[in-house]
Parts: sequence; structure tokens; C-alpha cells
Amino acid sequence: MTGLDFEDFWDKSPSGHLILAADGRIVSANATIVGWLRYPKGALHEKSFADLLTTGGRIHYETHFVPLLRMTGTLEGVTVDMLASDGERLPMFLTANVKAATAESPELWRVTAVDASDRRAYERELLAERRRAETEHERARAFAERLRRSLHPPLLSPPPGLEAADHYHTASADDVGGDFYDLFPLSPNTWGFFLGDVAGKGVDAAVVTTLTRYVLRSAAVFDDAPVQVLHNLNTVLHQQLGIERHRLCTVVYGNLTPRDAGFDVDLASAGHLPPLLLAGDGNAYFADTIGGQAVGMIEDPHIFSSRMHLGPGDTLVLYTDGLTEARVGPGVERYDDDGALLRFARRQAPASAAEIVEAVRGLLDELGTGVEDDAAVLAFGVPRGGDAQAEAGF
Repeated sequence: MTGLDFEDFWDKSPSGHLILAADGRIVSANATIVGWLRYPKGALHEKSFADLLTTGGRIHYETHFVPLLRMTGTLEGVTVDMLASDGERLPMFLTANVKAATAESPELWRVTAVDASDRRAYERELLAERRRAETEHERARAFAERLRRSLHPPLLSPPPGLEAADHYHTASADDVGGDFYDLFPLSPNTWGFFLGDVAGKGVDAAVVTTLTRYVLRSAAVFDDAPVQVLHNLNTVLHQQLGIERHRLCTVVYGNLTPRDAGFDVDLASAGHLPPLLLAGDGNAYFADTIGGQAVGMIEDPHIFSSRMHLGPGDTLVLYTDGLTEARVGPGVERYDDDGALLRFARRQAPASAAEIVEAVRGLLDELGTGVEDDAAVLAFGVPRGGDAQAEAGF
């Protein structure tokens, strides 16, 4: 190819070009960089390149730019502010390499400058956007925490002669799960309790959770038969919310009544995981509640009911599937796939409510990031040597 105007290419290049002597003096500058810096033609000749930089840029030039060029012969790219003749700061992206000295010519530094104004504006906008996102993230986390706290009882109310403990493990600070529980008095000799899990996460699940807790308490006051309480809950979820199938709820509801040296427990389960009973003799087993169907799914679900007695040293533990379905290892294996929870319970038994809840808390911490869903634990038990009826005044 012939007829190329190399002088025009040098002067009118879209990038600024400078040639520096080894001491940093400008030997040549193209029209592009001269125009950007608003100097007259030829004004940059013999001027020190460092004089075109801000104070910070000059420090960077002397401590980074020059030593790197002398060691490696190239500079891959740095961003500095250059000063125009009127003092305006112009962000520039600089690259450079060295033309080694020969017998015929001295060492020269080739410097290319690219206007980084758009890039600087983009970086500032990106930083501002990141700060806005972080602010919104913190607001969302604070909202999630306030909402999460509103869904749990501020204080459990066990009857005299019964110890109770609870724990809520939050899998993500950014979201709200659907786990809920409560323990509360119904009459002078009856206490109600429940624990359950609404399918899904977020505000929609929280709305259903709030309604579920309210309905369970209200339904228990109206008719405290555990099976009827859960049927009433199912009716409300269908008729008042028109709730979708994916908002189904598994739940265990029960009543506690003092008898002899302990408490009778009447349970009803709507598709929830079976409670654990840690017996005072050191044994542990699941309560027989398997077979019920979740509420909010069909019009007339089958609710499973059972009865048991808690004597001195016995502790009942209710929990949600955030514990049993915690991921272990890199594959799809879950914590309770092979009966690990029952083995864990047998190692703890006998244990008070506080002891088993603390043990479960430690287990959840050990499972770490494998706990991908919130987990709730509610336990209550009869202390050894206690007489529940005498302490309750019955």
C-alpha cells in the first residue's frame, strides 16, 4: 500500500502520543494530546512530563511509572489526572514502552494517552450504584430481620412444672422463611403449642405465616381439639386467602394437660415431620404422627392425631425441615437421609429442653452453609423429680 501520510496519522491519531527522553523531557507530542491539554503548538517541547500531572499523579509517576519502565521496558496501563493549561484535571489512561538506546540514537520512551473521562464517569456511576445497592441491601436485611422477629413469640409461656426452650436458625439474613411456633395458655389447666412451616420464602410466605399463627391461636380458643384446630386453619387458608397450592403449610398442633407427675400431650399433625421424644430412661424415638396431609392444599385433608404422656425426665422436640434437609457434602445427600437425626437424639438422651435445644443449635452451626432453609426448634420437658400437678396447683 502506498501514499500513506504517516505524519497525519501521528498528529491526528484518536489517542495522544508523546515521546520522552530518558529524563522525562518531552521530545515530541502529537496534535491530539496538545489539543486535549489546550496548549499552543510546540509548547510541550522540552517540557517535563511530570509537570503535566497533578501532585498525586506526579508521585505515582516517580514511584511507579518510571521504575517500572526502567525495569521491564513496558507499562501496561495506569490512570492518572493530567493538567490542562488552564488547570483543569483531565483523566487519562496511559500505556508506554521503551525504545532502547543505540549507537545512533538515545533511549526514548513512547507514551500513549487515551481520554478516560467517560471511563472515570462510568466508574463513579458504578461506585455510586454499588453504594445504592449496598444501602438497599442493608435496608432489605433490616426489614427481613424485623419481619422475622415479628413472626416468632417474644416469650414462651410454659405451664408450671414444664421447662421449655426454643431456637430459630436463620439460613439467610436477606430473606424471610415460613417457620413458626408458639406455646401459650388456653385455660387454667390446658396449654396449647404449635410448630410449622409455610412453603416458600419472602413477604408472601410471611403474610401466610402471620395469618397461620393468628388462626391457630384463635381456633384453639374456639375449639381446642387439635384435629379441629388444624381443620379450621385449612378452611381459613382456602376461603379467606384463596391460597395457591405452593403456599401449603405443614404444622403440628397440640395441647398439654397436667396429670400425675407430668403432662398428657394431645397431638395433631398436618403433614409435618414427627416430633422426637427423648425419654427419661435414655431412649429416643419419633412420635407416631406420620400420615397427615398439609393444610392449604386440599379442601378436607387427613389430619393424624396421637396421644402421649410426658413423665419426669421426658422431653418432646419439634423441628422444621431446615434441619433434616440440610445438605451434607458436595452432592445431593441431606442430613437425615439415613436416620442421622434419631441417632443424634439418642446420643443426647436423656436431656432437658434447654440441653437438647443447645445441642441442636450446635448441630446447625456444624452443618454451616449446608443449612439452606430456616430451621425452628421447640422443646419442652418435665424436670426429673418434679410434680407438675403440685407445682401448678391442681
